[in-house]
Amino acid sequence: MEFDRAIVFYLFNFPIRDTVVSTWVMMAIVSGLAIWIGKREPVALEMLFDFLNDTISDVMGRSGELFLPFLGSLAIFIVFANVIGIVPFLMSPTSDINTTLALALVVFFSVHYFGIRVKGVVGYLKNLANPIFLLPLEIIGQLSRTLSLTLRLFGNIFSGELIVAIIFALIPLFVPLPLAGLSVFTGLLQAYIFTVLASVYIAAGVETTENNPKINSEEMKNAKYES
Repeated sequence: MEFDRAIVFYLFNFPIRDTVVSTWVMMAIVSGLAIWIGKREPVALEMLFDFLNDTISDVMGRSGELFLPFLGSLAIFIVFANVIGIVPFLMSPTSDINTTLALALVVFFSVHYFGIRVKGVVGYLKNLANPIFLLPLEIIGQLSRTLSLTLRLFGNIFSGELIVAIIFALIPLFVPLPLAGLSVFTGLLQAYIFTVLASVYIAAGVETTENNPKINSEEMKNAKYES
C-alpha cells in the first residue's frame, strides 16, 4: 500500500486511481440503499434523520435543520468511505489524502457560506475578526484546522488499512477478522469526530460577537428559506 494510489485506467488522459473507482462504487451503493430503504423502510430514514439532527443540534447549541442537508450528507459519505475498504478489491476513499483534503476544503468553504447566508456579507465580515488586527491570526487558524481535518482523517484510515493488510499477509486466515472489526469501529468514530468538528466550525461561523446577541431562531428560519 503506497501513498501514491494505483492507477486503474485513464479517462481522457486523466489517471483514474483505485480510490476514485471505490468512491464511484460507494456512491452507487449509498444511492441504491437510500432508494431501497426509502421505499421499504421509510421509518429507518426518519430515525436516521432524527439522530443526525439531534446530534448536530446538540453540538451546535442551536437548531441544526439549516445545516442538516450538508452535515448529514457529509457524515453518511464519510462513514461509507471509511468502512468500504473491508470489501474485497475496494479501497477506502478516505485512505487517499486527496479525498480527505477535498472534504476538509468543503468544510472550510461551508463555514463562510453559512456565515454569509445567516448574517449577510457585511455582518459576517464585521464579525470575522474583532478587532480587525486579529484577522491574520483568524486566517491562519482556519487554514491550520483545515490541514488538521485532512491529516487526522487520512492518517487514521490509512494506518488502519495498512495494519490490516500487513497482518492479513502474514496470517491470512481468521486472525485479521477482529482487526477488520476494529477498522470499522475506527471508521465510524472518525466519521463522528469529523462531523462534530465541522459542526463546531460552522457554529462558530454563524455566531455573533459578544457585543451582539446570538442569532435567534426566527433569523435562522429566515436564513433557511432564503434563495
